Amino acid sequence: MTVLANETQGSLLLDQFRLKLDELKTNGLYREFVAGAHRADDRGQTQYGDRRLQVWCSNDYLGLSQNPEVILAQIDSTFRHGTGNGGSRNIAGTSVSHVELETRLAAWHGMERALVFSSGYVANFETLSTMIAAHPDTVVFSDSLNHRSLIEGIVRTGCRKHVFPHNDVAALEEALAQYPLEQPKLIVFETVYSMDGDTSPVSAFFDLAERYNALTFVDETHAIGVRGPAGAGLCAELGDHRATFIQGVFGKAIGTVGGYVAGPDTALDYVRSFAPGFIFTTALPQASVDATLKGLDLVQRDGELRLALDAGTRYLKQALRAARIDFLDADSHLVPVMVPGGDFVRRVARRLLDEYGIYVQPINFPSVPKGGERFRVTCPPYRTRDQIDAFVQALTVCLADDFQ
Repeated sequence: MTVLANETQGSLLLDQFRLKLDELKTNGLYREFVAGAHRADDRGQTQYGDRRLQVWCSNDYLGLSQNPEVILAQIDSTFRHGTGNGGSRNIAGTSVSHVELETRLAAWHGMERALVFSSGYVANFETLSTMIAAHPDTVVFSDSLNHRSLIEGIVRTGCRKHVFPHNDVAALEEALAQYPLEQPKLIVFETVYSMDGDTSPVSAFFDLAERYNALTFVDETHAIGVRGPAGAGLCAELGDHRATFIQGVFGKAIGTVGGYVAGPDTALDYVRSFAPGFIFTTALPQASVDATLKGLDLVQRDGELRLALDAGTRYLKQALRAARIDFLDADSHLVPVMVPGGDFVRRVARRLLDEYGIYVQPINFPSVPKGGERFRVTCPPYRTRDQIDAFVQALTVCLADDFQ
C-alpha cells in the first residue's frame, strides 16, 4: 500500500507540473531557447543550423568573450592547470589566480575584501541571505525593480522588508524614518536596471543611508566594465565611493563567467565561512579565472572599448528615432525597444530570425509587466554602422507588417 501511495503522490506531482507548463504555453509565456554556437572568428554571430545569425541582445557588452587575448589566456591556463580545480574553495579549489582576482577586485572598488562566486545570481543570493540571517532584526529596503537574485536573497531570510517604488528617494526616506537609528538597516538597489536601461540616484540613496544609519548593497552588474574611468561601475563614474557592498559579474562586460561581492573584510569573511552556496560548490576553474583576469586587464586599461560602445549606442538610438520606432531612451548602453503584446513581440522576433537572420529575444511577463513587452537591444563595439542600419530597417519592416 505504501508503494502504491507513493506512486500516486508522484503521479499527482508530475500532473501538477504538466498543468503549470500547459498554463504557460496557453498564456504564451513558455520560454523557448535558440540553440546556437557562438563564433569567435566572427564576433556577434552565432551558428544556427546551417545559418549564421547576428545576435542583438547579448550581455557580452564589450565583445570580450570573443577577444583573442581573453581566449588565449583561458587556453594557455587550461594547458597548464587543466579544465577544473577538483574541489570547492575550501577543499583544494582555491588557486593563486582566485586570490589574485579577489585582491584586484577589492582594490578596483577601494574595498577591504572581495569574494568570488560561481555566478552573479549566487553572489547576490548567498551574500544577502547569509548576512541578513546573521542579524534577524535587520530591516531591508529594496527597490521594486531589483533583480530576482536580490529578491530571493532577501525573501529567503524572512526578514522585515520594505519594497519602495523604483528610484523613489522620498518613498525610501519615508520608510527609513519609521525606524530608530540603532535598528540594523540595509538598502538594496542596482545602479543600471536591465529591463528599462535606467540608472539609480546613487548619491541620493547614499545620503539617506548616512542620515538613517543604514548599510548599502549595490548591484553594479550592468555597469561593471562599461561605466567609470576604469570600468569599475557607476559609483566610480560618479566619484561616490560610499557603498558598503558592491556586487559585480564577469559574464557580461568582462566576457567570462562568475560573480563577486566587494566590501568590508569582516562581513565577507563571515559570508566565506557561513554561506552554503560558497562553501558547498565546486570552485571556478583556474583557467576561467585567468581569462577573467585578462578581461579585467583589458577593461581597466582600454577606455576605447567603452567609447566605442557609447558611440554605437548613440548611433543606434538615432537610427531608431529616425525610423520612429518606440524605445526607452535611458542613460545606459541598454536600449529597450518597445513591442507591446505577448503574441506580437514573439511574431516580430520570429520574422527577424527567419527572414533576416537576426536574433533578439522577446522580453515578456513576468520579466516586464504585461503590455510592456520589448526587445532589450545592445550594440557592442564590433557593430558597424551598416549593420545597425540594416537591423533598424529589418525591425521597421517587421513591426509595420505584423502590426497591420
